[in-house]
Amino acid sequence: MEHQKLLVIGSPGSGKSTFARKLRDKTGLPLHYLDMLFHNPDRTTVSREVFDDRLSQILASECWIIDGNYRRTLPLRFERCTGVFFFDVPVKQCLRGVEARIGHAREDMPWIETEFDPEFRQYILDFKRDQVPSITELIEEYREYKEITIFHSREEADSWLDERM
Repeated sequence: MEHQKLLVIGSPGSGKSTFARKLRDKTGLPLHYLDMLFHNPDRTTVSREVFDDRLSQILASECWIIDGNYRRTLPLRFERCTGVFFFDVPVKQCLRGVEARIGHAREDMPWIETEFDPEFRQYILDFKRDQVPSITELIEEYREYKEITIFHSREEADSWLDERM
């Protein structure tokens, strides 16, 4: 899997970070979480310039897995990747996924979520309307040049790993 540059995108709670970890463990590729580039442990965020610099360093490397959406940088990441995994799962599954991780330490966030933030919940509820159209456009634009895999459930993602890795 050398020279592989893979994106894992989809709604929060869809299972993308869990899949990204399993993919890392099976391939040995370095995994980078965009939330860890953007958020500080004290729940503040870095500047746009700092985030972009951190992302540029990753994109310049030979191989990677990048987990996260961050729509503003998605076109650049699509341009640089070799493959995309898009989690297009039902909203209810995403909400359950986020609810299940509250109170648990995670390697993809610098703090432990103690509650389901109402604004974050609304982001998930609106994800198909607000985020998926631009993701779909990029998928259509790059479909001929990139390996694109769309999962409609966590089970599909697990099966893909079992069959391919």
